[in-house]
Amino acid sequence: MTTTETPLDAAASALSLYEQMWLIRLFEEQALDLFRRGLIRGTVHPSIGQEAIAVGVCSVLRSSDGVLSTYRGHGHCIAKGADVRRMMAELMARRDGYCKGKGGSMHLCDPDIGYLGANGIVGAGMPIAGGVALSMRLQSRDDVAVCFFGDGASNQGVFHETANMAAIWKLPLVLVCENNGYGLSVPTSYACSITDIARRAGGYGFPGWSVDGNDLPAVLEITKTAVARARAGEGPGLIECKTYRWERHSALSRTYHVDPTDATNWSRHDPIERFGKWLVQKGWLDEPIDNQTRQRAAQIVSEAVEFATGSDEAPSLEALSDVYDNVI
Repeated sequence: MTTTETPLDAAASALSLYEQMWLIRLFEEQALDLFRRGLIRGTVHPSIGQEAIAVGVCSVLRSSDGVLSTYRGHGHCIAKGADVRRMMAELMARRDGYCKGKGGSMHLCDPDIGYLGANGIVGAGMPIAGGVALSMRLQSRDDVAVCFFGDGASNQGVFHETANMAAIWKLPLVLVCENNGYGLSVPTSYACSITDIARRAGGYGFPGWSVDGNDLPAVLEITKTAVARARAGEGPGLIECKTYRWERHSALSRTYHVDPTDATNWSRHDPIERFGKWLVQKGWLDEPIDNQTRQRAAQIVSEAVEFATGSDEAPSLEALSDVYDNVI
């Protein structure tokens, strides 16, 4: 693929993105079901309704590009190329999980594909991403670091510190704000003094873009621009993807909707259905291909559950491995 081409320029690659979106959706629906059945402990934070962001952003990245994620990061992990079997095993605290069952949903990590970790602390991935970007620059690499975060995290001090340092050093950092309208249950309109979080980039001298986060082609094109700038040494960029979180904050939370019809109304903007219509208009998707795509995604998720349940539970002594000791 040349620098001017995108995965949307050919039927096969565009359909692959469509399948990724379905894989994320079905993986998270399955995870919520497993939680309800007591097979996943702790909790899970679904990103249902936000699939276009994860797939649109990661579709223009290389495996050597680094991604830092949030506790709502299943979609980012899958879109970056993770093995969903090991992901599911991790969520179920099994030995064959990515972190040997110790990290769970909020701490998935696979450095081999450039997925450098999710984080349970709001905004904590941003300074790490800044450090990754600095490392890339010091090594004269033309890779980029991408950090996903939520609208609530944009109010954290580390956002401003990271943005300032990335700007003055022209780091290859792309900040991606998933503005889903709520920080836990607090409306963004209450917590933020501006309508477009992307405008905050201007205060640090680099570009910011607001985009419809439910429109995969739009997300992909903006990301392509931001990533190209970063690779060329022109510094950071901020992408605000306006989207919606259909599900509650986490599997343990109550609903956050003030208006009960709120989620129903937003479900009419389903990013998967929307991209499906785009594919139909291109002549690349019909009912048989659509059914086959969903069936393949469902089969992958089913095999992931089978793999996870067949893996041994992480032994209690595993908690003592892979940690620092004798530090006193």
